[in-house]
Amino acid sequence: MTGVPASAAGGSGAKPVRGGKLGTAAVNQASLWNIANILTMVRLLLVPGFVLLLFHNGGYDPAWRSFAWAAFAIAMITDLFDGHLARTYNLVTDFGKIADPIADKAIMGAALISLSILGDLPWWITGVILARELGITLMRFWVIRHAVIPASRGGKLKTLAQGTAAGMYVLVLTGPLATLRFWMMMVAVVLTVVTGLDYVRQAVVLRRRSLAAERAAVGRTAEALNEAAGSPGAVGVSGASGVAGASGGAGVSGGAGAGAADSESAVRVSGGPTSVEPVLGARDAAEAER
Repeated sequence: MTGVPASAAGGSGAKPVRGGKLGTAAVNQASLWNIANILTMVRLLLVPGFVLLLFHNGGYDPAWRSFAWAAFAIAMITDLFDGHLARTYNLVTDFGKIADPIADKAIMGAALISLSILGDLPWWITGVILARELGITLMRFWVIRHAVIPASRGGKLKTLAQGTAAGMYVLVLTGPLATLRFWMMMVAVVLTVVTGLDYVRQAVVLRRRSLAAERAAVGRTAEALNEAAGSPGAVGVSGASGVAGASGGAGVSGGAGAGAADSESAVRVSGGPTSVEPVLGARDAAEAER
């Protein structure tokens, strides 16, 4: 749960290059079946497998819980690798943008809810962490039109703490290790709340700045339109149109052709196309801002 869509796509489609780390061209292919997406799909498939292993034989068998921990650890590791590969090799796909955050929250949510059902983890901890993750996800959609909130170091540290603590709870630990996992979970809860509040602050600030910039742009556009409408060239165009209309209406022998010629000459005398351009440019700018 790094906050950054992991799987990605868009490449040049070039042939693989021998040597080098993974060969940039080999990985950088615009295909759904790139390495980042495959790791994301593996993580999604590990979620039901992890739950089955955790609850096998009543949910308290140390051996089966060790297998469940292995599945959970693999899922968390793939989260780190698919994000790194996606950022390094520009493997961005629509599937990855949707599937990666779903996979992140699915594996962590499955672990927390399952541990609470087994009675190993208090429900209030599960509720705090899941409420934060859901709230931040909804908030990102709220501000996505204005700006994208990047993943912070605190958010990455929170993810590491959550994964470590949840993994320790999956294992059957006793004595000092059981005490250690409790305090690790407390650290994860604190980081979850603190980073969540920080994301809310960033979202509010970014939204205010974006709205202020939009209002300033609209004001500049309106000012430009007013200046263009009040310029001598704009008045000349209106006068020219009136003269052209009068000439076209009065000319009986010239007909429609004479009226068009008179209109053209009137526009050229009064300022012509150069007077119209500022108005059109300002209007186009206003439409673009909207």
